[in-house]
Formats: sequence, C-alpha cells, structure tokens
Amino acid sequence: MSLKVKIINQSNNPLPEYKTEGSSGMDVRAFIPEKICIKPLERRLIQTGLFLEMESGTECQVRPRSGLALNSGVTVLNTPGTVDADYRGELGVILVNLSNKDVFIENGERIAQLVFTQVESVVWEKVEKTGITNRGEGGFGSTGLK
Repeated sequence: MSLKVKIINQSNNPLPEYKTEGSSGMDVRAFIPEKICIKPLERRLIQTGLFLEMESGTECQVRPRSGLALNSGVTVLNTPGTVDADYRGELGVILVNLSNKDVFIENGERIAQLVFTQVESVVWEKVEKTGITNRGEGGFGSTGLK
C-alpha cells in the first residue's frame, strides 16, 4: 500500500526516491546556492527546496544516511527529525560534523533519508498507579550489555 504525499519541489534536484525495491527511506538532497563547509563539531541547517503536505496521522522522519555517517562523520543532529503533518515550511536538515576534518556539502548531494510512518494520537488517562512488570523501574542499561 502506498501513502500519497503532496510535494512542491523548488529545487533543481530530482524528487526524493527509493534507491532499491526494499528501501524504507528515500534519499533527500541539499538545495544550496554554493558549497557549504561544515567544520568539526559544527552544525548547519541545510535546505532542500521541498515542501510537503501529508494527511493527519502521518509523520515524515528525517534520518541519517549511513554512508555519509561512516565515510564523512556527518549525521542528522536531531535524529530522527520529525516533520509533522501540519508543517508547511521548507524541509530543512540539521547536519553535524562529528569528524576531525572539514566536510563540504554541495548542491544535489544526498544528505539524509525520509521515512514516512503513521502515528497515533494519545489521550491521557490519569491514574494513581501504573501496572507492575518484571522490569519495574529498571532503565538505562538495567538489562545488561550481553
């Protein structure tokens, strides 16, 4: 089943696309007037020229590209970034350079991937206690490393 998402592309780049039949993410490209340098530990907002309109209950997640992270040390800072169904501004990607070298991003470069998912709205039910489980309050590594 395919989800329909309306898109405006103000860039000179192709629309995001799945690179293989089994891909869950579509690569999104930088739309920038000139090459950008991201210094070590620096973060930059990279525009895409894309504007989305999704049905209520849909979320677009902006995720890192594994090759860019492994080969250049560049990743999406607030991963996964969330694009809400009611957002109508330009899709931007916050990249951070975790390497010890300057990294350059050029127009048209694939910088992140978009994954679409359905989300549920929550209605809070106030209670005095929550149910008991074997795990209880154990968190932050309480289940061990191996």
